[in-house]
Amino acid sequence: MSTAVNKTSTHPLEGRGPRALRTPGGLSLRLDVRALVVVALLLVAALAASVVLIGTGDFPIPAGDVIRTLLGDGNPGQEFIVRELRLPRVLVGLLVGAALGLGGALFQAVSRNPLGSPDVLGLGQGSTAGALVVIVLVGGNTAQVTLGALAGGLLTGLAIYLLAWKQGVHGYRLVLVGIGVSAVATAVNGYLITKADLVDAARAIVWMTGSLNGRGWEQVWPLLALCAVLVPLVLANARGLRMMEMGDDMAGALGVRVERVRMLLMVAAVLLTATATAAAGPVGFVALTAPQLARRLTRSPGPNLVPSLCMGATLLLAADLASQRLFGADQLPVGVVTGVLGGVYLLWLLVTERKAGRM
Repeated sequence: MSTAVNKTSTHPLEGRGPRALRTPGGLSLRLDVRALVVVALLLVAALAASVVLIGTGDFPIPAGDVIRTLLGDGNPGQEFIVRELRLPRVLVGLLVGAALGLGGALFQAVSRNPLGSPDVLGLGQGSTAGALVVIVLVGGNTAQVTLGALAGGLLTGLAIYLLAWKQGVHGYRLVLVGIGVSAVATAVNGYLITKADLVDAARAIVWMTGSLNGRGWEQVWPLLALCAVLVPLVLANARGLRMMEMGDDMAGALGVRVERVRMLLMVAAVLLTATATAAAGPVGFVALTAPQLARRLTRSPGPNLVPSLCMGATLLLAADLASQRLFGADQLPVGVVTGVLGGVYLLWLLVTERKAGRM
C-alpha cells in the first residue's frame, strides 16, 4: 500500500518553473513563471527606488507628492525640482543600469564565461581613454567628452574582437585578450592623467569615478533612443544566443548562423556599454554582477536577458540611493558604491568558481 504525501510549498517562487502554453492556432509557448515573477518584482523595486530618489535631496519631497507631481498635480516649485532636476537623473540611472545589465549578459553568454563582462574585458577603460583624450589633449566640453568616451569604447570593442579572432571567437580567448587590452588602456589612462594640468586632472578623476550627478535630459534622449533600437534587436536574437551556449557546432546544426549572430550581439553589447559609460562615466561591476544575480534569482538556464536588464537598473538605483542616504547627494558618486560591492562579489565569484573546479 502506498501513501501519497502532498507537500505544500511555502516559498513564493518555489515550483514556478517553465510552463508550456498552447495557443488556439496550435503554437506552443514556453512560459517561465518564476522568471516573470522575478522581473515583476525587480520592476516594482526599481520604480519604488525611483520615487524615493526623486524625493531625496536638499529639498526633500514626500513620495506621495512625487507621484502627484509626476502625474501633473504638483505645485510650480515641485514641478521644477522633479521634472527638470531629479527625474532626468533617475532616468539616466535606469537606462545606464539597464544597458550595462543587458550588455554584461550578452558578453557572458557569448564568451560562456561568468567573467566575460565589460569591466573585465576593458571596454570601460577604453571609453575612459577616449574621454581622457578629449579632456586632457583637446579640453573639450561635456558633449565632446561624451563622444570621445563613445568612440573609445567602440574602438576598444573592435580591437578586442579582431585580436581574439582565429577561425571564430572562443570565449576564453576573448576574456584573455580583453584583460590584456584592459591593462594597456589602464596604462594609457594613467599616462594621460600625468600629462594633464591640475584642473583637467581633477575633472578627469571626477569623470572616472562614475556618477549620476548633474545628468540631465541631454543624456536621457540618446540612451533612450539607443535602447529602443538595440533591446528589441537583441531579444529577437535571444533564441540563437541560447542555442550558442550549447556550443557552436550544435547551434550551427540547429540552423543558427553562429558568427553572424555573435558579431551582431557583440556589436550591440559594445554599443550599450560604451553609450552607458559615455553618459555616466565608468560605473563599475554592474555589468558583471547583474546577470549573475538575475540568473541566481530566476534559476533559469540561458542568458536571462530581460531579468539582467531589470537587475542592472535596480542595482544602479539602489546603489545611488544608498550613496545619497548614507553620504549625502554630492559626497559619494554611485561608481564608488558599485565598485566596492562589485569587488566583493567578484572575489566571492572567483572563490566559488575555484571550489567548483572551473578555474
